[in-house]
Amino acid sequence: MEHIRCLILGSGPAGYTAAIYASRANLSPVVYEGLQPGGQLTTTDMVENFPSHPEPISGPELMDLMRQQVEKFGVEIRQHICMKSDLSQRPYRFTFDDNSEVTADAVIIATGATARFLGLESEEKYRGMGVSACATCDGFFYRKKTVAVVGGGDTACGEALYLAGLASKVYLIVRKPFLRASQILQDRVKNNPKIEILFETNTLELYGEGGVEGGRLVYRKGQPDERIYELPFDGFFLAIGHKPNTEVFKPWIETDENGFIKTEGATPRTNIPGVFAAGDVADPLYRQAVVAAASGCKAAMEAEKYLL
Repeated sequence: MEHIRCLILGSGPAGYTAAIYASRANLSPVVYEGLQPGGQLTTTDMVENFPSHPEPISGPELMDLMRQQVEKFGVEIRQHICMKSDLSQRPYRFTFDDNSEVTADAVIIATGATARFLGLESEEKYRGMGVSACATCDGFFYRKKTVAVVGGGDTACGEALYLAGLASKVYLIVRKPFLRASQILQDRVKNNPKIEILFETNTLELYGEGGVEGGRLVYRKGQPDERIYELPFDGFFLAIGHKPNTEVFKPWIETDENGFIKTEGATPRTNIPGVFAAGDVADPLYRQAVVAAASGCKAAMEAEKYLL
């Protein structure tokens, strides 16, 4: 069975940054790219808030540049998905989708989180062409335009308020007859003249030529006064949560109630010695590329200390 000194699971900004630092520290890291090589950023059309890029850069291009930098340091990158882990004893053991197995002394988990979507076929069709799960990432492109946000919790209200500072109009689509957000956020949303709340409303599909131009919505679905109508908008933002990719580690790694990996204070250390978490997989709050990259740096530095 192959043995790896420093195993990195995941290939977004956190995984790639961890690989750069681990390689420079002579830890001989091996990266398994996982289900989505390059991470969530590969689904983002344009990135304007990543340092060192004065001009907008596409998400896929940014991640390709990071990958090239990783390869420059001689890091081996493998395109397989971790299917099973055994963290009961060191060296830790992992099984991948090609039935290969490896053991590792130190592990950096950077498997990210997946945005929750409604499951509409048109969501997939327009992803990156008007459909987004990150207002901070993509909101700038909708200045003085009309957008819709789906959700009724703190995240949705926060996204709606952020977008209201950019867009001319924000529709907040809420399937329940009330908001679940904290009272202070509810008050801010209800008092913002740019935000219109559509209670008891669901999205049936999106439409548009070459990009989102609006959606078909249903008010009070299944009720006697059900009403289906079309609502024009330029951007459709999902704010119904993220699902961290932690299933294969759950028997061993401590997570919070939503599945995000718990770490010790501001460090990337988990409850298992020698196992570190970086990026969105351990970040339910910020979920930004620059934050993920910084956490990848911290994880590699902690792995170096542990191995020494």
